[in-house]
Amino acid sequence: MILPITSDLLKPCKFLLIIHVLMTSSCGDKSPTEQPESHPPNIVIILSDDQGWGDFGFIGNKNINTPNIDQLAREGAHLENFYVQPVCSPTRAEMLTGRYHARGGVYSTSAGGERLDLDETTLADIFKQAGYATAAYGKWHNGMQFPYHPNGRGFDDYYGFCSGHWGNYFSPMLEHNQEIVTGNGFLIDDFTDHGIDFIEENQNRPFLLYLPFNTPHAPMQVPDSWWNEYKDKEITMTADPDQEEDIDFTRAALAMCENIDWNVGRIIGKLEELGIAENTIVLYFNDNGPNSWRWNGGMKGRKGSTDEGGVRTPLLIKWPGKIDGGKSITQITSVVDLLPTLADLAEINYEIPKPLDGISIKKLLMEDHPHWNDRIIFNQWRERVSVRNQKFRLDHQGALFDIENDREQTVDVSSTYPEVKQQLETARAGYLSDVVAELPSKDNRTFPLGHPGSKFTQIPARDGVAHGDIQRSNRWPNCSFFTNWNSLSDSITWDVEVMQTGEYQVTLYYTCKEGDEGATFQLTHGGSRLQGTIETAHDPPLTGMENDRVLRPESYVKDFKPLNIGNIHLDQGTGLLTLKATEMPGSSVMDVRLLFFERIN
Repeated sequence: MILPITSDLLKPCKFLLIIHVLMTSSCGDKSPTEQPESHPPNIVIILSDDQGWGDFGFIGNKNINTPNIDQLAREGAHLENFYVQPVCSPTRAEMLTGRYHARGGVYSTSAGGERLDLDETTLADIFKQAGYATAAYGKWHNGMQFPYHPNGRGFDDYYGFCSGHWGNYFSPMLEHNQEIVTGNGFLIDDFTDHGIDFIEENQNRPFLLYLPFNTPHAPMQVPDSWWNEYKDKEITMTADPDQEEDIDFTRAALAMCENIDWNVGRIIGKLEELGIAENTIVLYFNDNGPNSWRWNGGMKGRKGSTDEGGVRTPLLIKWPGKIDGGKSITQITSVVDLLPTLADLAEINYEIPKPLDGISIKKLLMEDHPHWNDRIIFNQWRERVSVRNQKFRLDHQGALFDIENDREQTVDVSSTYPEVKQQLETARAGYLSDVVAELPSKDNRTFPLGHPGSKFTQIPARDGVAHGDIQRSNRWPNCSFFTNWNSLSDSITWDVEVMQTGEYQVTLYYTCKEGDEGATFQLTHGGSRLQGTIETAHDPPLTGMENDRVLRPESYVKDFKPLNIGNIHLDQGTGLLTLKATEMPGSSVMDVRLLFFERIN
């Protein structure tokens, strides 16, 4: 078969699909090995970051081309009223546990508030115990230090970054099973490469693959091959006129979404190539609403909002031969339903000591006209809580909207349906007293260091507290570093708990201006002390802006230099880990990105 070369072939997603056709058509006499009928279904979960309801072709957005995700919608079920939380880490925590995020100690997106309590059971825990190979590649955002780390939450293999956002998407510093490594190319392509390798390695056993992509979250970085199609593109479907849309931001977001779509095609193609697509359940959804004002189906709200536009996402579930293709499910469902649903689909019996908030929606997926009772779903971000049943939403200010007829939330129908409003108000009061009340008024959790289950611990600037004139590089801590260290009276502290007494090798990631070398410092915890000296200046420029398509709000990054400062003996127990300068021959001490501990005995 000879195909004419056209401009369409130059786009990666289309090129990939054609190559797949050629490969399969030329090998017709050699079929791939199929998994036996008794083989439990594989699970692939793909989660995008800050993508909106409207950022898909199958939803009706004429600005974007998403053929692979559109095909996933045609061949699988589309849950049209699926709800997540308004921001990243709460949604991730709820997917992992089947419980509302506040129950698991998640109240923020950084500085420790994103961590999922250690007494929570995760989806990966359940599937790993059932004999599945488990892996996660991408943005974790539910805790960095083991056992908050993915390796401590049921995932055998992890590659990516544990923070809420990252400062560079092209071959940045990442981690692989807690060791610092360098990425390979554009992050989403890199994470997908790892996912494909994992699928190949585990094709003959059941596996759970979690791909939490970090786009289109800012900074708005995407390879030229995607950006070039959008940088001058006319955007014909836009946000409402009263919303200030940044068209270049929209262009960048849509380009990033098209790159995601290409990578979704790569995953699906690999499953088909290996002959295991028929026995694999593939899920796709977003973690919250869009991160800018852009076309979003006319709904009210965006990321951070508990209105429809901030918490509604398409959920696509494909399982060939088991779930009818093109099936539309209109009943309201939630991200807390995923754990019980996937365990039910895989026929895994499990016990969790804490009650779930989610329910299995297997009947909705597998049956044509199942009996289904109305239910109530809660959306929360900090003090804002909204309540949704099948027809109505009570917003966080107490207004009631008929969502079936008013996704824009323009008409308050409280006076028309006073009984409904009272019912939802009562439900919200119950949620506040039952769920939100579980969060302590102060987070007393320390950052674990040296847990017996891992020899490595990262202690990043994100989790520290600056004293004196030291400042963060940005008001959002996630990918920040400490700078402006100009006084011997200044210090940085971390509230840690050493989990195991022992000797630890410490590596400091720093930068230092020419003329400031020679500064000395000490790292202390309890009665332990380690002295260090910055002997070599290392003053790289800030980077990231060269790859940004629009101006970023987050911190730029630098190439921080690792310095082995020696070994320190740490005794088990809680206390402040303190970094303080003792001599400053120049005008400043250093900038600090990370302390890395390796237990050596």
